[in-house]
Amino acid sequence: MRSRSYAIPLIAGMLALTTQLYLEAQDRNPQKPRLVWAAKPVPPTAYEAPSRLIWRLSEILSAHQGQASWRLPVVKTRDFEADWISMAPGEKTKTMFYADDRVFWVVESGQMRVNIEGQAPFVATKGFLVQAAPRLAYSMETVGNEPVLRFEVRPAGEMPSYPITETPTPVKGWTFIQSRITDTGSYDQDNKPYLDFEKDVVQANAGSSNFVWDGHTSAHIIRGKGIPTPPPTSLGHFHENMVEMWIVLEGQLDFLIEGEPLVTGTVGDVVLAPNERWHRATFHGTGMATRLAITPRNKEGQLHYFQPDTQKAGQ
Repeated sequence: MRSRSYAIPLIAGMLALTTQLYLEAQDRNPQKPRLVWAAKPVPPTAYEAPSRLIWRLSEILSAHQGQASWRLPVVKTRDFEADWISMAPGEKTKTMFYADDRVFWVVESGQMRVNIEGQAPFVATKGFLVQAAPRLAYSMETVGNEPVLRFEVRPAGEMPSYPITETPTPVKGWTFIQSRITDTGSYDQDNKPYLDFEKDVVQANAGSSNFVWDGHTSAHIIRGKGIPTPPPTSLGHFHENMVEMWIVLEGQLDFLIEGEPLVTGTVGDVVLAPNERWHRATFHGTGMATRLAITPRNKEGQLHYFQPDTQKAGQ
């Protein structure tokens, strides 16, 4: 009987250890708060054109008043390039794709018919988030009498490819050759061709979620109710060697970036925090607000460096 009494605690301990090891294996980035020395450049990382603290959509539209077709680069980092693009009625893009990265859009106004290889064509209107998976050929065109205004995020420095039936757009210093490829990209539970933000998030009163989530790119829909603006001593967090940018999808948000004044962004405004700069984003006012937070490197986690005296992630 004594041997059995020893065996029961032993078995229970082994089960507990097995359960702990299993849970840790499922969470590749378990939270283990500790103090470290983190590197920050002196002076802080500078903004490099066209990137800036904030691009206000109202000012961009004012500068292009009376123009139906235009493109304005607003972000260029190691990982991403982003433009505001207006397509006139009847205008259509060429059919193209990117080899190993997703390209995605936020539609601000107008009606845009989207054709993505393997998907039924659909019309994206104000608030739609659209993404084309790697190696899936896509094209877009304006339908109706109003220009389509969209925010485009694509991989930095990567030339597009074209189906053999398309004529590539000439680019100085590049030539296009016939090649054979053997596979295509795909969609999954974290990456879908489109999301109707107004219907699926605002009207459904949904919370935060992923829109793009793969080995290179993340675009998180972060939604919440307005709160009082935190004091300037609340710095938020920073990242090593990684830029974070946001586009406001709903309401207003406050952004505090190290070395810059507090700015309040509204729908369509694009805000950027250079790498190694403290930054925080909080919901402004009393209503609901949403930002699309865009960063690289997510499958293995994104390390957030917090102030030593903070206890909760996100502070």
